[in-house]
Amino acid sequence: MRSSLTPLGPPVSRDRIITSFPKWYTPGACLQLKEHFHGQVSSTCQSRNTGTVGLRLSKVVVVGDLYVGKTSLIHRFCKNVFDRDYKATIGVDFEIERFEIAGIPYSLQIQWLEDALRENEPGSCFVFLVGTKKDLLSGAACEQAEVEAVRLASEMRAEYWSVSAKTGENVKAFFSRVAALAFEQSVLQDLERRSSAQLQEWRRVHPRPRRARHPPAWVAVSWGLHPKPLLPAHAWTVPSMTVEG
Repeated sequence: MRSSLTPLGPPVSRDRIITSFPKWYTPGACLQLKEHFHGQVSSTCQSRNTGTVGLRLSKVVVVGDLYVGKTSLIHRFCKNVFDRDYKATIGVDFEIERFEIAGIPYSLQIQWLEDALRENEPGSCFVFLVGTKKDLLSGAACEQAEVEAVRLASEMRAEYWSVSAKTGENVKAFFSRVAALAFEQSVLQDLERRSSAQLQEWRRVHPRPRRARHPPAWVAVSWGLHPKPLLPAHAWTVPSMTVEG
């Protein structure tokens, strides 16, 4: 099924179409341990009621020390190439990759800018810890490295992935996971905004009636066979009790 939104640019390539929620790399360090999109997201996509979600961008910021493989990782995913000889990236470079998620067009803008995280409020974005050179380790050394990486990811509240820009291992799966999580969050935020706007409009059209300022009937209660009434005009009597209001 295709989205009713007008796609931006040429059709999405087949390997960028996501129909089910991509799984994590390891359950020991993942952001959301689930296998399906949120129920509200699924029903909203099926009804093509995602608002402007398909027309917006989510940004992916790649940070790290020099020569850890940031550029190689992005070039492998965006261009499916691996260049052994490249110069360190300086400045602001980015790629825009287009997806189709649950039938809705969606785009990621991938930047590798060292200080970009300073521009985001804490907790406002997903964080991933990515090992970029999986092909250099094997056997016990790889297992030990991943144990330490999972521990570090847990401390950072990040999701851990191990990939290889050289061989392409896990690269597509990783970015598909990033796109799906960002898309789901965008849809849920849009639904929350619309729900809030609808509630405010309902309250505007149906203002809350003002409460009458008459005191309740049980304001004054006195006990006795012959109580002295506080407000004789409004008093009524039962055996041994008088309620005045």
